[in-house]
Amino acid sequence: MKILGIGSNYVTDLKDIEEKKKGKKFIFSKPESSLAVNCDVAYPSSITNELIYEVELVIKIGKEGKNIAKEDANSFISEIAVGIDYTATDILKDARESKYPWEFAKGFDGAAPISSFKPVSDYNLGDIDFDLKINGVEKQKSNTAYMINDFADIIVFISKYMTLQPGDLIFTGTPALGKGEIFKGDQLQCSVNGELLLDFKMI
Repeated sequence: MKILGIGSNYVTDLKDIEEKKKGKKFIFSKPESSLAVNCDVAYPSSITNELIYEVELVIKIGKEGKNIAKEDANSFISEIAVGIDYTATDILKDARESKYPWEFAKGFDGAAPISSFKPVSDYNLGDIDFDLKINGVEKQKSNTAYMINDFADIIVFISKYMTLQPGDLIFTGTPALGKGEIFKGDQLQCSVNGELLLDFKMI
């Protein structure tokens, strides 16, 4: 099982998408042990003092594919969830300064809280609202119409380099605004199209 993600994939203005598409796509990975499914998450205080949240829609791959064509790509999505991509930014900064890999910054235990999945048929992929509230206050909100690279673009790009297999997960990017620091005791609530799918506490 692979857990992959794409960085910097949303805009605040639709007119910016065409220009942003010309930029390079940035893909990262997380280990399966980083998943925390519908449960409270322990703040990793033994390794970081600076934990940053990003809410993202997560797609699950339903069938195997390599070098997938754009017109076929969405058929490889079986289910959708919402999750949080956590980054230990102090670890990330140290790794970048040393020019070392930074798996530990995004791959620690609990770095990928995620909801249960829902069938892809429940959604219009080009028009999905999602948001994050922390302690009852909205912090992030967007719609898939504001993606620079849509689900199909991401699948096409990744499948050029590696075979996608059933059960693989892809974090598809966070809203352009609102990411920030999370603290022990914070309550996070993530909704998709107004439906609360993920509700957990940092303990």
